[in-house]
Amino acid sequence: MSAPSIAHMSPTPSAHMGVPVPASEANESIRRFVRARRGLTWTAQDMAEYAALLEVWTLAVRSEDTDVVVVEAA
Repeated sequence: MSAPSIAHMSPTPSAHMGVPVPASEANESIRRFVRARRGLTWTAQDMAEYAALLEVWTLAVRSEDTDVVVVEAA
């Protein structure tokens, strides 16, 4: 049985289109990806897809960090 391609996994397609992806969704995609390969030897393509998912997650986390507003006590 073949594992799903990164093209069929959310949130990667929308991330490539420039639509922001919540870090929680990117994290869940990584979890699904890794679970689907549990006990299997990863191929070079698997590693490349995993790296792409990590990049999407990293961008999402950085994007969310820049949205945080710090309020200091007077």
